[in-house]
Amino acid sequence: MDVRKHSGSMLGGEPSRQQTQDSQAESSSRAKRRQIYRRNTYSADLASASFYRSDDEMELEELEEHKRRMERMEVLKKSSSRRMSKRKKDKDEDNDRVLIGTRIGEDHVNYVLMYNMLTGIRVSVSRCNAKPQRALVDEDFTSAHKLAFDITGNELTPSSKYDFKFKDYAPWVFRHLREDFHIDASDYLVSLTSKYILSELGSPGKSGSFFYFSQDYRFIIKTIHHAEHKFMRKILKDYFNHVKQNPHTLLCRFFGLHRVKLPHGRKIHFVVMGNVFPPNRDIHETYDLKGSTLGRAISDEELNNNPRATQKDLNWVNRNRKLELGPERRHLFVEQTKRDVELLARLNIMDYSLLIGIHDIERGNKDNIRDNTLKVFHPDTSKSLAREPSRRDKRESKVNALRMAVKVSDPVALGPSTLPSDSFSERRHCIFYADDGGLLSTNENNDRGEDLYYLGIIDILTPYNYVKKIEHYWKSLSQDKHAISAVNPIEYAQRFLSFMIHAIKVNHDVISVLDKNQHPHSE
Repeated sequence: MDVRKHSGSMLGGEPSRQQTQDSQAESSSRAKRRQIYRRNTYSADLASASFYRSDDEMELEELEEHKRRMERMEVLKKSSSRRMSKRKKDKDEDNDRVLIGTRIGEDHVNYVLMYNMLTGIRVSVSRCNAKPQRALVDEDFTSAHKLAFDITGNELTPSSKYDFKFKDYAPWVFRHLREDFHIDASDYLVSLTSKYILSELGSPGKSGSFFYFSQDYRFIIKTIHHAEHKFMRKILKDYFNHVKQNPHTLLCRFFGLHRVKLPHGRKIHFVVMGNVFPPNRDIHETYDLKGSTLGRAISDEELNNNPRATQKDLNWVNRNRKLELGPERRHLFVEQTKRDVELLARLNIMDYSLLIGIHDIERGNKDNIRDNTLKVFHPDTSKSLAREPSRRDKRESKVNALRMAVKVSDPVALGPSTLPSDSFSERRHCIFYADDGGLLSTNENNDRGEDLYYLGIIDILTPYNYVKKIEHYWKSLSQDKHAISAVNPIEYAQRFLSFMIHAIKVNHDVISVLDKNQHPHSE
């Protein structure tokens, strides 16, 4: 054995084959790292210089480069977020601009509320109509029918988990009332579909209620306060008997009283009424008259901004407006108004008003007022339900899809031929709606005039309770106690009747209807 050869290999002589292979592998690995690093640089000189740097220096620079990239990404992300936020804000403002009046946003309870109203009415009224007609008994005026539904409209058992509950009050009484007003049962249900027209002005008063119209502009769905709901149930029998005895009554026509309740939500009461205004005629002027002159006017500025705003008593007087009714028609109008306000006074009701819509026959419908001021709400549920993927709980997936469809629906403008071109047949049975759905103005020879009047006594669910008595006392301290709106029902009725008689252009033969001994401030 050659000790020198062996010791030379161990102590610094010629390297072994294994050592050579290990050294070549390490050099190859460093070269690859340098090549990878050079690909990530932006300069040939910088890449050449980096070839001679240590591995630690290269790793440090790689970390710093990564940090710089992350900082640039963060800046880009914040910039993008600001742009998206601005776009969303602009989009929300655009959505607000497309509506006239109060916007019902996607987070508003009335989106789902309208759908629930429709479902409950359809099921409850259909069930009542399917039974044979019968005479009413006293219990019918206080009865109520309870139903529970999921949001897809399927009726549930009372013990099931529900999406909303529906309560139909006195269903048999309102079935009789609809028949007395010549409303066909099938037409009633067809009219009340999932489309709703949103009024531009909503309620003429300050009740805070929401108004929805059926798709044919025939019926009004109005939300009411719980106190109004209770009071209506209290006076329902008197109202029913009055309609039986006065088929041509000017009182607003009630067709249903209902309630919707959401899980863990408040109870929402509403009524279905007939629309005083026609579907086939533009209303050029609207007045809401109470017979009170104190503060009962809208400003000229407001009227200039919105020429179709609902005007009030002082506007009527200052514009020298008069109802042009011939002898026969003014006698019928005054006599029926007298009967209606006598009932309201007996029921301790005040704060009602006569709603007057005036259609200029010569002007006609050329302004397209209805098409320009009304919006339609129509949730497209079919597409959402079709796109919804299948899940374990199919019912819950449909519920979520339908909720989304209702939320994303926005009211859109009416088309030019959406509304009916004729008034409805039931109007012909009332002498005040017999002339194309209204009352035609006439002169003293009963010749045809230039205006069509659409009349109705509205807001008849306000009793003269302690709140109104306090209001009367407080306002009387600084204002004329006979001119304010809040007065006792007898005085209110006399003042109301007096104002309506004086609103007629020729009234010498009907002025005697006023009993001045009861109310010395009738003129």
